[in-house]
Amino acid sequence: MSVKKNILANYLGQGWNAAAGLLFTPLYIKYLGMEAYGLIGFFGVMQTSLMLLDMGMTPTLNREMARYSAGTYSSQSISNLLRSVEIVALILVLLITILGLGGSGYLATDWLKLDTLSVDSVANAISIMMVVVALRFFEGIYRSSLFGLQQQVLYNSVTAILATVRHTGAVVVLAFFSQTIRGFFLWQLIMSVVTVTVLSRRVYNILPQPPLSPRFSKQAIFGVWRFASGSMMMMILSLLVSQADKVILSRMLSLQSYGYYTIAATLTSVLFLVVNPVVQAVYPRLVELHSRGEDAAVVSVYHRGAQIVTVLTAPATLLLSFFGAGIIFLWSGNPQLAQQSAPVLSVMVIGTFLNGIMNMPCQIQLVHGWTSLAIKVNIIAVPIFITAFFVVVPRFGGVGAAWLWVALNALSIPFVIYYMHRRILLTELWHWCWSDLLLPISGSVVVMAIAKFFQPIQSEGRLQWFFFLSVSGFTALAASCALATEIRALIATAFRRMLPATVTRQNSSM
Repeated sequence: MSVKKNILANYLGQGWNAAAGLLFTPLYIKYLGMEAYGLIGFFGVMQTSLMLLDMGMTPTLNREMARYSAGTYSSQSISNLLRSVEIVALILVLLITILGLGGSGYLATDWLKLDTLSVDSVANAISIMMVVVALRFFEGIYRSSLFGLQQQVLYNSVTAILATVRHTGAVVVLAFFSQTIRGFFLWQLIMSVVTVTVLSRRVYNILPQPPLSPRFSKQAIFGVWRFASGSMMMMILSLLVSQADKVILSRMLSLQSYGYYTIAATLTSVLFLVVNPVVQAVYPRLVELHSRGEDAAVVSVYHRGAQIVTVLTAPATLLLSFFGAGIIFLWSGNPQLAQQSAPVLSVMVIGTFLNGIMNMPCQIQLVHGWTSLAIKVNIIAVPIFITAFFVVVPRFGGVGAAWLWVALNALSIPFVIYYMHRRILLTELWHWCWSDLLLPISGSVVVMAIAKFFQPIQSEGRLQWFFFLSVSGFTALAASCALATEIRALIATAFRRMLPATVTRQNSSM
C-alpha cells in the first residue's frame, strides 16, 4: 500500500472521526449541560494520561510490524510478539479497571469541583468511564499493529463506521432513553467492546497463520525491550508535558469552567488530527526504507512528510489563533462559549503547532532507534514546566497555562533540531528549517495578517463568518503550498498526469 493512499485514508477516516466529534459536541452540551460536558473532558484526560501504563508497547508494535513487512520477522515470531503484548496489556487493563472502580469516589468528592451534579451520579459515571478507558487502552494494540502493517485504509474504514455509530448512538441514548452522563458512558462502554472485538479480528485475519499457536514469549519481549523502554520514557515525559495542564486544572477549576477550557483544547486538537495521519502513514514507510538501507529515499520521504505537516497545520493554526472567537461562534452558535474559550484557544493552538511540527523529526529519530535525545530534553523540561504551572496558573488562569505550553515548545525546538542533525541527517538541517518550515509558514502569515483587516464582527452572523473563514483558510493554504518546494512539485506532477487524460477525452469527443 502506497504512502499517498495511506495518508489519504488517514485523513478521510480520522477527519470524519474528528468532524463527527465536533459536530456532536454542541448536542452533548445541549442534553447534558456544561458541567457534565466537563466530565467528558475529564474522561479524555484520563484516557490520555493512563497511556503512561503503555510501557512503549504500542509504538514498538508499530515499528516491529513495519519491520515484519520488510522481512525481518517470521510469521511465528511476530505472532508470538503480538500475543505477548496482548497478555501484558490485559494485565494492565485489569489494573486500570480496579484502580478506577476503587478511586471513583475520591475523584467525585475530593478532586472534581461539582456545582449541580450529585456526587453519587458522578462517582458512578467515573466507574463506567474507567472501564471504557481500559478498553480504549487495549484498542491501541490493534491500531498500532494495523498501522505498522500499513493497513491504514482498512483501519480508517472500520473506525469511521464505528465512530459514526458511537456518536450517533450517544445522541439517541441522551435524547430518548437516558439524559444523564451515566447513559452517555454506558453507550461508550458498549461501543468500546465492539471496537476491540472488530480490530483484533482484523489484525489476526491479516497476519499469516504461524506454524504453531501464538504464545507468550519472554524472548519476544526482551528482544524489543530496549526500544520499548526508550519509547516508554519518551511517552511518559511527553504525556506529562502535554497533559499536566489539563490534570491540574481539573483540580483547580470548577467543572463548568473546566468545560470551557476543554472546548479550547478540543478545537486545538484538530491540529493533531492534521499531523497524525501523515505521521502514521510515513513512519512505517521510513522504517521499511531504513531497514533496507535506502538512505536517499529516507531523506526524501522525511522532507516530504515534514512539508505536508507544515503546509496543512500553519493555515489552521493561524486561523484558530487570529479568529478563535469567530470559529467557536460559527461552530456552536453560542456567543458566551466563544467569549469564554477563545482567549485560551488563540494561545494554546500556537503551542500545539510548535509541538506538531516536531513530529517528523521525532519519528526519524525513532526510525534510527534513537530515543535518548527526546528523553533528555523532556527530563529537563518537565519539572520546569510543572513548577512554572503552579506559579503562573493561580494568577493568570487558563491563558497562563496556554502561554507556558507555547514557551515550552518554542524553547525545546532549537535544542532538539540542532543536536539531532549532529548525529543523523547531517546535511539536512538547513533544508528542514528553510524549505520544510519557514517558507510554507510565511505564506500563511501574510494571508492571515491581511485577512485580519476584513474580519466580520460577531453580530453579523454565522453565514458571514463561514464565508470569511473559508476564503481566508483556503487562500492561506494555497500560499503555503506555493512556497513549499516538495508540495509544489507534487501538485505540478499531478496536473501533468491529469492533462494528457483530459486532452485524450477531448480529442475522442471531437
